[in-house]
Amino acid sequence: MRITRKFLTRSVIAGLSCAYVSGMVVLAGFALSADDLPDPKKLWESNRPVSVQIVDRNGRDVLVRGATVERPVDLDRLPFHIPMTFLATEDERFYNHVGIDPRALTRAMWQNIRAGRYIQGGSTLTQQLTKNVFLTPKKTLSRKAQEMMLSVWMERDFTKGELLEMYLSRIYFGSGAWGLENASLRYFGKPAAEMTLAETAILSGLLRAPSGLNPVANYERSVKRQHVILESMDAQGLLDAGVLEAAKIDPIKIHSPKETQGAQYFVDWIWSDLEDLIGIPTQDIIVQTTLDINAQASAQTALTTHLDPERGATQGAVISLDGTGGVRALVGGLDYGDSQFNRVTQAVRQPGSAFKPFVYLTALRAGKSPWDMTLDAPITIEDWTPENFTEKHLGTVMLHFALAKSLNTVAVSLGEEIGRNNVVETAAQLGLKGLKPYRSLALGAQGQTPLAIAESYLPFANWGTRREAYGIQSISTANGVPLYDRIAPNGVNVLSPTELADMNFMMLGAVERGTGKRARVEGHMVAGKTGTTNDFRDAWFVGYAPDLVTAVWVGDDENISMKKVTGGTLPAMIFADTMRVQLTGAPDAKLSVSIQPDWVRKDAQLQNLLDQLKNRLP
Repeated sequence: MRITRKFLTRSVIAGLSCAYVSGMVVLAGFALSADDLPDPKKLWESNRPVSVQIVDRNGRDVLVRGATVERPVDLDRLPFHIPMTFLATEDERFYNHVGIDPRALTRAMWQNIRAGRYIQGGSTLTQQLTKNVFLTPKKTLSRKAQEMMLSVWMERDFTKGELLEMYLSRIYFGSGAWGLENASLRYFGKPAAEMTLAETAILSGLLRAPSGLNPVANYERSVKRQHVILESMDAQGLLDAGVLEAAKIDPIKIHSPKETQGAQYFVDWIWSDLEDLIGIPTQDIIVQTTLDINAQASAQTALTTHLDPERGATQGAVISLDGTGGVRALVGGLDYGDSQFNRVTQAVRQPGSAFKPFVYLTALRAGKSPWDMTLDAPITIEDWTPENFTEKHLGTVMLHFALAKSLNTVAVSLGEEIGRNNVVETAAQLGLKGLKPYRSLALGAQGQTPLAIAESYLPFANWGTRREAYGIQSISTANGVPLYDRIAPNGVNVLSPTELADMNFMMLGAVERGTGKRARVEGHMVAGKTGTTNDFRDAWFVGYAPDLVTAVWVGDDENISMKKVTGGTLPAMIFADTMRVQLTGAPDAKLSVSIQPDWVRKDAQLQNLLDQLKNRLP
C-alpha cells in the first residue's frame, strides 16, 4: 500500500488526539486520587513507630515490639558508606530524579516481563518513604497515583538530604524495628554511626523482605542477600580494591536484648506469619498467641537447670504443642542473648530411637500386635551390623518390650521385614517428609527439627489427627477492631482407634518400665520415647499426655559427642519438669491404650519367660 501525505496527516492527527485523550484521562485520574491526599509537611512531625503487643493464650503480656521513641537520623553523623549503601541498593539515581524515575520504572517493567513474574520494582526512595509514612499497603491504581504525586510534591518541599534522613528514620527493618537507629540497636546492639559496611549491607538487604531476610530467623539468606548488595556496589564502582572481599568475610554478630529471652525465640518464629497475615503493621496492634507464659517459663527453667556443659550438653531445645497444634512453649536455646539460632525450628539433628515408633506403627499396619514375639539377635545388612546400646541380646521378646527397651536390632530387623519404603510412607503420613529408605532408617539416622518431631507425635496425643504447629490465634487493633481470627483447618486422621491404642500402650511402657523412666509425671498418664544417636551426639525425649506433646533435644551446636548423655537422662528430666507444670490442674484425661490379652496373662510358660528376661536386664 502506498502511503500518501493525506494518510500520514490523518494518522498524526489521530495519534495526537489519542495522546491528548489519554493524557486527559491520566490527569483526571490524578485529580481524583488527589482528593484525599495527606499533607506532605506532616513529615516534619514526629511519628512514633507502631506498637506490636504480644500476649499469651490467656491475654497475659509476653512482650512488646516497636513503639520505640523515634531516633531521627543525622546524615552528618553517619560514615559515608551507610547512605551510599542504601542509595546503591534502593535508588542509585536518587539525586537525578524528581520523585519518580521513568527510567527505573521502564527497566523494572522490562525485567518483570522477561522473567514472567515480579522480580524488580521501580519505586524511588521518595516513593518508598511516601508509601510507608502516608499510604496503606493496598495495591491499587489510585494508591499508586497518590504515591507518585506525593513523591513529586515532597521533592519540591524538601531537600534531597532531608528526604534521605526521613527515609532512614522511618523505614521498616523487620522484627518491630522502625528506622535505621532502632534497627542498628535491634540487630547489632550499637548506634548506626558505628555500623560497618558489612552490617549496613545486611540492613539494606532487609528492605526487600523484612521478614524473609531477617538475620535472626534466616541468617544464611540474609548473608546471601548481603553479598548480592556488596557485589552490586562493586559493579557500580563504589568500592575500592579489596573492599568487596573484606566486607564479605567481615564477621556479623547479631545482637538481641535479653529481656524475656525465652519468648524471643517464639516471637521471632511467628513474626513472618504476622506479616503474611496483615502485612507490615501500620497501627498499634495486639497479637494473641497460643503461648502459655507459665509453660514457657517452666520449659526455660528446666532447660537451664538440667543442661550440663561438663558432660558436653551445652545446648538444648524444648517445644510443647497442644492438641490443635498450638505452641504452648518454645525455647530455641539456652540463652537468646548469646545465640538467636532457633534450635526448635532450624536445628536439623538425628532423632535416633525417637524415630522407632514409626517403625512399630508400620508393623502394626502389617498385621503385627504389641504381644507378638520377635527375636533380639545380631543382624547384618551388607557390611553394617547395628548393635544394641548395652551390646547384649535378649533372645525372644515381645514387640512392646523391644520398643520399651529400645532394642536396635529388633527395630532394624522389623524394618527389613515390613519394608523400609512402608516405614517412609507411614512417617510421611504423620508429618515427617523427605525420608529415604536407607538401611539405617529404623534407627533415626536422618535429621529432623524438634518442631517436626513434635508435630509427628501429635496424632498419638490427640486421638489420631495430624495437625501443623501454629502460634497466632488472633490479631486486632489496639482499639479492639479485629484484623485476623484463626479458623482452624480440618485435621487429617492418620491413626485408627486400634493403632492408636496399641501405640499408646507401647510408649506408655517405655516410660513406665523402659528407657524413659525419668520422664514420669506423678499422677498423670505420660507416654513417649527416648532417642540417643551414635557417640552420644544427640539425646532426645519426645512424649505426650492427652492433647499435649513435648519434644526435648539436648546436644552441642558443633555436634561434639557428649559424655554418656542419653535420651533417658537429661532430656527426660527436662521433659518431666516441663510437663509437670503444664499438667498441673489439667483435667484427669486418659490415653486410649490396648488391654493386655487374656492369653498373655494365662500362659504360665510365657510368664516365666518374661520373668527370666526381666531378671537378665541390668
